This record gives sequence, C-alpha cells and structure tokens, in this order.
Amino acid sequence: MAYSAGDTILDDEYNAFVGNSSSPYGYNHFAGTGAGEYGLNQSSISTVSAGGTVNASQWNSLFTGLDNIANHTNVSITASSVSAGDTIAIRSALISDLANLAAAVAGGSTSATALAAASSVGSSTNAGTWNSTSTIERSVTFANNATMRAFFNAGGFIRIDPSCTTGIDGSKDDVFNDLTTTATGNLDLKAHSTTRSGSGETLTTNGLANGFHDLGTGYTVLLKLTSDNSGYTSNTVEYSAKLNAAVGSATVLTIKMVSTDAADDTTYTSGNLSSIPTNPNEAPRMTLALLASNPNDTQGLAATITSSSNAEVSNSAS
Repeated sequence: MAYSAGDTILDDEYNAFVGNSSSPYGYNHFAGTGAGEYGLNQSSISTVSAGGTVNASQWNSLFTGLDNIANHTNVSITASSVSAGDTIAIRSALISDLANLAAAVAGGSTSATALAAASSVGSSTNAGTWNSTSTIERSVTFANNATMRAFFNAGGFIRIDPSCTTGIDGSKDDVFNDLTTTATGNLDLKAHSTTRSGSGETLTTNGLANGFHDLGTGYTVLLKLTSDNSGYTSNTVEYSAKLNAAVGSATVLTIKMVSTDAADDTTYTSGNLSSIPTNPNEAPRMTLALLASNPNDTQGLAATITSSSNAEVSNSAS
C-alpha cells in the first residue's frame, strides 16, 4: 500500500519495514545477515506478533538501526524517534530511507569513511630467482559467509600490493619493478570493482570492473600488464581472484599473481659488466602482499568487520 506521513502503522506494515526480504527491502535484509549484495551482519530487529501492538520502543529500535546504518554509509535520512504515548505513525520518507540505505549497502557502501587504514594480512616472496614463470597464491578466510559479505558490503577491501627484489639483473629488475610497483601500484578489490593506483606499461587485460560480487570459483583476471621496455615486451604480470563457493556461501578469497619472463636474454648481455651482476637469465624474486581495510565501529557498526585468517596457497618459480 501507499503510505503518507501521519498514517497509523499496522503490525504487518511494521514487520515489512523490519523484515521484508524482497523489494522494498526491510531493515534486517540489508543491515542483518542478508543475502547476496545485501547484509552488514548487524543484529536483527524483532518483528511484532500478528495482531500485536507496535510500541514506541520497537519503533525506536528501527529508527536507531536506520541511524546507525546511515552514519556508516554516509547516506542522509529523515528517521526520528517517538515517545511513549505517541501515536505510532508512518514517518515522512521512511520508505525512501529504507530504499536508499538498502541501495548503499548493495553498492558496497562506497561513501563509507569508517574504514581502518590498510594493514597486512600476509605476504609471500619467491625463494629464489627464476627465468620462466613465477606463481604466488595467497588466501584470506572469513569466519562465515555473512561476515565475508558484510566486509565488502560495508566498504571494506582487500589490497593487492606487488613488488620484486631488485639487485639481480639491472634490465630485468627494471622490467618487473615497472610492472609491479610503478604500473600496478595498489589493486584494491572492493564489492563491485577493483581500483588500480599505478599507471603505465601496456594494459593487456582490464578486469577492473570485477569486484567481490563478480567472482566465482574459477579465477577471474583483474589486471594483466605487459612490459613496454624495449627487448622485454613479452614479459607480463597478471593478477586474478576467486572464491571457494558462490558469493552467498563463500568464506575464502584467493588472490593469484603470475609473472612471466619470456624475453630472449641472449642479446642483452653486452654492457652488463660494470657494477651489475652478469646474470641476464634471472628474473627477480617476486612478492605478493595482501592488506585489508576493515570497516570499523566508529560510525555506526556494532564492531569492526575483519577476516579471521590468511595463508600461502602456493609459491613456485621456474
């Protein structure tokens, strides 16, 4: 039905505002456990028994919850409290408030600022130099699927921070340093997209439109860069991500970095005798570091949302 400010609210109407799991979504669907793009894993609000009376305290629980989610997502709403004895009535713009908050959560809370600075959740480095392919995989695990979904829906992101250990071969060091530290920079995997802070080199595959909600159980390429350095234009670095289940059930995110050295080094030894080791066939040790920016409780959430563990999945170089 259509609502106007001042209309008396019925129990089933209040219950829809709280618990509706289809559009227009209720508070519990986008702020509670939720499903898919919805859910911040906050405490759910109780509904009213059929035929029961909607009390001021129950109405205020809804408004308090809306205020908390609005504060975290930085969405402006018009919710207001009531006092005991007041007529419990539909408040102006309640429906649009619910819709706007649901949309903000579904979009990954892109305006949220209650996010901790990105901190390390694990790093892996090749054991030695290599001359063909380096592959490193690291995983990040959450306590359950609701926590993982809430992490990204609340604006959290996993940062991919690649680098290499220089000092092996001047030219090849430059190639992979350019591809990782300079051109890739930081890759921030968010709810619906991935951002790249670096620039330069040849963009071979652009998968930056993919975020957490776009991933499946097979690897999705987020970014592949090819060197534009003369003589090394067959050298690449590629970053991919996957989940251990569908988004609604997943608890583990795995990131893979594959570095490829396909350059013909036989013509690049001349002039490599002064202060640089004569080792033209060796590519530098690669490092895949993962960091997390965790949604915190400074602007409305009940607690910081974070992963529970991380691990090295594979680390090979040949």
